[in-house]
Amino acid sequence: MNTPGTEIPVRAPAQQSLDDTILPFEVDALDLRGRIVRLGPVVDTILSGHDYPLPVAKLLGEAIVLTVMLGSALKFDGRFILQTQSDGPVRMLVVDFTSPDKVRACARFDAERIAAMATDVVDQGRLLGKGHLAMTIDQGPDMSRYQGLVPLDGNDLEHAAHEYCLRSEQIPTRVRLAVAEEFRGGENGGARRRWRAGGILLQFLPKSAERARQADLDPGDAPAGTEPHLLPEDEAWVEGRSLIATVDDIELIDPALSNERLAYRLFHERGVRVFKSAPVHAQCSCSRQSVENMLRSFPSEDRDDMVENGKITVTCEFCSSTYEFKPEEVVAVSGTLN
Repeated sequence: MNTPGTEIPVRAPAQQSLDDTILPFEVDALDLRGRIVRLGPVVDTILSGHDYPLPVAKLLGEAIVLTVMLGSALKFDGRFILQTQSDGPVRMLVVDFTSPDKVRACARFDAERIAAMATDVVDQGRLLGKGHLAMTIDQGPDMSRYQGLVPLDGNDLEHAAHEYCLRSEQIPTRVRLAVAEEFRGGENGGARRRWRAGGILLQFLPKSAERARQADLDPGDAPAGTEPHLLPEDEAWVEGRSLIATVDDIELIDPALSNERLAYRLFHERGVRVFKSAPVHAQCSCSRQSVENMLRSFPSEDRDDMVENGKITVTCEFCSSTYEFKPEEVVAVSGTLN
């Protein structure tokens, strides 16, 4: 950080692209702040470990990027959890970001309905259907959870993110997300497929309280004919969201384009300041001990129903790790109610 009165160093944007990083930036002239996320091995590890159908993998990849962008803003040790529940072919997405740098994710879907779509290019609204998206901030066992809900009504994750930030944070926000497979030559002339993902988040945070005012949200039960409360958009925000609208998908995932060069391409005329990049890791929080503790908490009748071929087998939905126990290993400790 710079102390008051010191000059901010000026340099050319880094040419080297770094995967699995989060780059915070600000455009002080427009009162804009944002983050650029670039994921390589992290998203490939998560998606490849499940062998999801292509449309499901792309949708979950976008959810991972979105969760990392929002969760990395936490200023404390905690978790940011994105979860969808809907009536679409992809009935549930869960992405769990543990600050400062760990992410895991999984999806539940109807394989027959996905196959019936018979196309690689599937509209996200059709995949998600009707339901809701929940964003949960968990500050630990001694603190209350905060949860924001937004409806899923046939739109994509970008639209849901804009609604969440507007309703829960009252901050004008624009998000761009991209996911794709990269094909590279492998051994014996075969092609190796790798998943890549990226995203950019831009928010308008004016210092003036007057400029920060937002129009009232539709209460949903206003009498017919009621004029909506409208405010003119700030010119700085109009410029900012117009610039982010020019970002192409390839720019968010191209390994030859660094995050700093992308930020410079968008905002160099106004001056853009970047901060230190932060890493991201794909890491599940499951363990044999945590699964054992969970099984011990179940009533004995439920544990008995889990026994097959003389053992209890539990597979983690996030990382696909499998844990096996003999029934006598998970008997409830003395004093625990069954």
